[in-house]
Amino acid sequence: MASYLQIADDEKGHKLDLFCVPRHYEKDLDKVIIPHGLIMDRTERLARDIIRDMGGHHIVALCVLKGGYKFFADLLDYIKALNQNSDKSVPLTVDFIRVKSYCNDKSTNNVKVIGGDELSNLAGKNVLIVEDIVETGRTMQTLLSLLSGCHPKMVKVVSLLVKRTPRSSGYRPDYIGFEVPDAFLVGYALDYNEYFRDLSHICILNDQAKEKYRV
Repeated sequence: MASYLQIADDEKGHKLDLFCVPRHYEKDLDKVIIPHGLIMDRTERLARDIIRDMGGHHIVALCVLKGGYKFFADLLDYIKALNQNSDKSVPLTVDFIRVKSYCNDKSTNNVKVIGGDELSNLAGKNVLIVEDIVETGRTMQTLLSLLSGCHPKMVKVVSLLVKRTPRSSGYRPDYIGFEVPDAFLVGYALDYNEYFRDLSHICILNDQAKEKYRV
């Protein structure tokens, strides 16, 4: 069972004025729930765990866009550092896929996978799927089902966040950064209708902002 750092439902978080937050977002956020430094420390440990478990094989790291790009880049930087500074190293290549399941702040049952035609290239390979957040789990289950038809040798999933929600299908990734409350989170490339990707910390979005940026 994957280990993770749990953010409690009653977590008070941190005041915005204690951190560097872009001024154009200051009125849109309730609080900082995971500071950037903590994200980086946890990501470094996830990289170590992944190398420990998959380090004997060539890894194809598959980034789930768009929300996963920042976590993906930082995770691979830590894996690269481990490759350069230890006796045990592993060849690493990258690929990208886009999965969309959201309309405004609601997860839909309509999961769209963009770029799936290239998944056939993963046959016989060891694949690490890198995701930003798992909520109901249905999006990842759809992707894993699609990927299984391409016959990879091994598939592992790492997600920075897993949300505690009654809507969960019960799916859990192989590696988890943080387990978080059932709130709408933005920052560190997590977005709301494409906004807030340029926010370094993970924050809770307030209700006024949901209306402000609604499409």
